[in-house]
Amino acid sequence: MRVIGNILWLLLGGIELAVGYALAGLISFVFIITIPFGVVSFRLAGYALWPFGRVLVRKPGAGVGSGLANLVWILIAGIWLAIGHLLAAFINAITIIGIPFAVAHLKLAGAALTPFGHEVAPIGSAGVVAEVKPIR
Repeated sequence: MRVIGNILWLLLGGIELAVGYALAGLISFVFIITIPFGVVSFRLAGYALWPFGRVLVRKPGAGVGSGLANLVWILIAGIWLAIGHLLAAFINAITIIGIPFAVAHLKLAGAALTPFGHEVAPIGSAGVVAEVKPIR
């Protein structure tokens, strides 16, 4: 069922937003100091491309540095990617079949705003159970 959901996800906005994350990542690799932003952006591009079956979990050692990086990320690319997810969520919510995808877009909008201090993990991996709700 996850594979079917992910294939439908690609058709209903996943590819476009993954390209947006990849573009933000490429732009971030221009300067040496922004390379960590590019790495996070490519990680989120993979998550935006194939989200079902994976969750965003909080890293246990995240601290002030992650918070400051999130603030810079929001100003540079996070707000635009979150707006893209909100727009895709609105478009998907219009149809009945798109409602689960709209919910996924809303969860990814939160991830687009604060990616530092989180990591993408498959459901069922060590420490991640199927009942864990993704961080919003």
